[in-house]
Amino acid sequence: MPHNPGMDRLLQDLVELMSLERLELNLFRGPSRNLGGRSTYGGQIVGQAMVAASHTVEGREPHSLHAYFLLPGDMNLPVVYEVDRLRDGGSFSSRQVQAIQHGRPILSMMASFHKTEDGFEHQASMPDVPPPEALRPWHELVDEWIDKAPDISAEARAALRADFFIEFRPVDPMNPLEPYKRGTRGEMWFRAKGRLPDDPWLHRCVLAYASDWGLLGAALRPYGRRWFESNMMVASIDHALWFHRQARADEWLLYVTDSHAAQSARGLSRGMIFDASGRLIASAAQEGLMRPMESRDTWARSIAPDSVPKA
Repeated sequence: MPHNPGMDRLLQDLVELMSLERLELNLFRGPSRNLGGRSTYGGQIVGQAMVAASHTVEGREPHSLHAYFLLPGDMNLPVVYEVDRLRDGGSFSSRQVQAIQHGRPILSMMASFHKTEDGFEHQASMPDVPPPEALRPWHELVDEWIDKAPDISAEARAALRADFFIEFRPVDPMNPLEPYKRGTRGEMWFRAKGRLPDDPWLHRCVLAYASDWGLLGAALRPYGRRWFESNMMVASIDHALWFHRQARADEWLLYVTDSHAAQSARGLSRGMIFDASGRLIASAAQEGLMRPMESRDTWARSIAPDSVPKA
């Protein structure tokens, strides 16, 4: 996508991240970004896979995706997306997408598209929470937390201060540098950091991108643990998202997350995304690995490109 001088640099970068290069009819390539984590942010891979699938469907809207994270993504390499056009029926279209790095799939995703129809409607109610204007931005909270903990690791500092494309405002912030045990439920407002183009597919893909942020944290909250602790391996195993209604990703959306199960070093989290008027826009679910480890070396070996993690 050409550079838009009227668009903020960070937002322009987000749009370019979601603007894949078409290599062949069903083959696409997208860039990676380093957001300070141990591997590529999972929401980037899911969002770009959704872009690739959307580019092979006309006249139908995505209504669900189901993805498995197979290997950690390499932040220093682009990602190739191969789309398999499984079915185009009278009302539904199905696509399978493989995200590939180092010659191997790092994510496998199924996505379904549906022709818009009239039908029954009901939804869960949005919780009563303060509006985003009454809450502090995430970056302000992070600056305050880091100032009070000058001895934190460089990895944690980089991850917390990552130049993220989405603005977050948590309703009940928890300092990840001083975690404590609490309930599984959490709420946060989010939106893209600036005005996006009007393309509906872009807003859905940005929504998919943002839906991975903090979802697994719901399963960690009861234990007061953090993903960047040296004696914890925390990673998303899968990700599911259902699109219920159209909404702009550059206007405030409320993400309500909770977790109702954890066992066998795995935690299951789920989320609901509402717009400011209370409409349920999307639902999400994710299972993640939450494994105590002996040392950081164990984690380093598990994410090496020439090794296969034994999960």
